[in-house]
Amino acid sequence: MTGLRYVYAVCRPFGTPLQAQLTGVGGDPPRLLPHHGLVAVVSHVPEADFAEEPLRAHLEDLDWLTAVARAHQGVIDALTTVTTPLPLRLGTVFRDDSGVRTMMEAREESFLRTLDRLAGRVEWGVKVYLEPEPASAPETAVPERKPVSGRDYLRQRRTRTKTHEELWQKAEAFATRLHEALSEYAEDSRLHAPQNPALSGASGRNVLNAAYLVPRTESEEFVERVDRTKDGIPGIRVELTGPWAAYSFAGEETASAEEKSGEEP
Repeated sequence: MTGLRYVYAVCRPFGTPLQAQLTGVGGDPPRLLPHHGLVAVVSHVPEADFAEEPLRAHLEDLDWLTAVARAHQGVIDALTTVTTPLPLRLGTVFRDDSGVRTMMEAREESFLRTLDRLAGRVEWGVKVYLEPEPASAPETAVPERKPVSGRDYLRQRRTRTKTHEELWQKAEAFATRLHEALSEYAEDSRLHAPQNPALSGASGRNVLNAAYLVPRTESEEFVERVDRTKDGIPGIRVELTGPWAAYSFAGEETASAEEKSGEEP
């Protein structure tokens, strides 16, 4: 089959076959391209979509980009069940197999060093949200007293602001304690910028957006630790995602956690 080579990840050679029904970007099944002590996971993609100019245009098309990101992530998820992949950036494309091998040759030392560090480890994402204040039911709602003066209005406004600030401080303190506890348990951690709810679609205000590098064999205990915090404080929500390939700990040549999922780990 002709076309460009789309590269999903680089990993060490592994013996377990990929899922027979697995398809990659554009519906082409991924295959393994070995080179020395590394394997690139690649598939064919049409030049009409993935050459430099059309790819640049496609990156402005959110629907197209979302479909490619999901297919890319599907391959990474499948790899994560059988080995430790080092994911490459979304849209990493080469002219042919020779170009992929040249890339692996140039980065071989860095790839091997990173793969050794990440071997047997996965990434878990933890987010903490301050829930939006629930609207009171009509029959139980207490109507807010109408201010009788400008001074009274300002007093009511200061009270509402103070209440919100106290809730935010409580959420920040909880998130700080949780991050410190999970960081001690994990081998490494990363703090990402809080997510914009308009982009993520998540309700509430994001207080903590963190990633944790955890040995696969200790993941069950890590998940249990997070689960024990989920109902800790009313108005504060904890979300756990994963296990992912270790995007946040893989180095600058790889996709970021934000690119990977369209949201956080």
